[in-house]
Amino acid sequence: MGLLEDTANEILAGEDPWRALEDSGLTLAGVPEEAGGSGGDLADAATLLCAAGYHAAGVPLAETLLAGRLLADAGLRAAPGPLTVMSGAVEAAESRGVPVLSGTFRRVPWARSARSLVVLGDGIAAVVDPARARIAEGANVAGEPRDDVVLSGVPAERAAPCAVDAAELRRRAALARAVQLTGAMSRALELSVRYAGEREQFGRPIGRFQAVQQMLAELAGEATVADVAVRAAVRTPGDPVAVAAAKANASRAAGAVAAIAHQVHGALGVTEEHPLRRVTLRLWSWRDEYGDETAWADDLGAVLAAAPDPWALVTGT
Repeated sequence: MGLLEDTANEILAGEDPWRALEDSGLTLAGVPEEAGGSGGDLADAATLLCAAGYHAAGVPLAETLLAGRLLADAGLRAAPGPLTVMSGAVEAAESRGVPVLSGTFRRVPWARSARSLVVLGDGIAAVVDPARARIAEGANVAGEPRDDVVLSGVPAERAAPCAVDAAELRRRAALARAVQLTGAMSRALELSVRYAGEREQFGRPIGRFQAVQQMLAELAGEATVADVAVRAAVRTPGDPVAVAAAKANASRAAGAVAAIAHQVHGALGVTEEHPLRRVTLRLWSWRDEYGDETAWADDLGAVLAAAPDPWALVTGT
């Protein structure tokens, strides 16, 4: 492992890693320094997100990275503290030279915990104080905050025109979730292999039974295929086909990996304190967020249908 991966794993394995992440500048990795970030590139951000998924870390790291990158695209600096980002139908009036925003946003990750809300809509990116928004608290299956946010004539603290549209923001968010999914799947595989080697039945570890070996091989195959697709998308984040294939693969594999891991563990993996439970609850949550495998397969199908040579597009020839 490299230094960044080692550091990320050391920090994210802790109970409350946010302070250490921020102190080390990792919450804005991949965001240019002139925009308030720590520099680096998307591969660095992906390394952090994969580690966050592996440790099932309960922090808004993906949201802060996405918000910081969006602010940089709009020429705005990212402020310290946890951020989240949301887009949708936004009405932006102007009062005394300041955009005044109205709109409703559903299931915004970590809105209640964010120091600033970053809003994308009506051709601008804007920073809003969450204290001036109405926030109805919700949660996903894993218990992570997914809040409804209503802005009713809220003046933006800062705003600027932004060329990024809602579709591009969705692609970025989907890629971030796909990376987190690969980290979580890696942990599920590791836990399952370890358990199969430790748990004995009929005088030998269950991992020596062919049926269990078959399940572990299938689990490893699903995790590996998803990881390959996600790594390819991280290398080419501007390619909508690569990102769609990555999220479709990761979301589809997440369900299979969670099911197999629990089969291997029997009843043990579902208890509150077991690490497998924390990992698989996130697999089930993240597979649906920013589009599940069906939604992204539909997107891929539409691209293929519109391509002059679909075979060349599929095979990359």
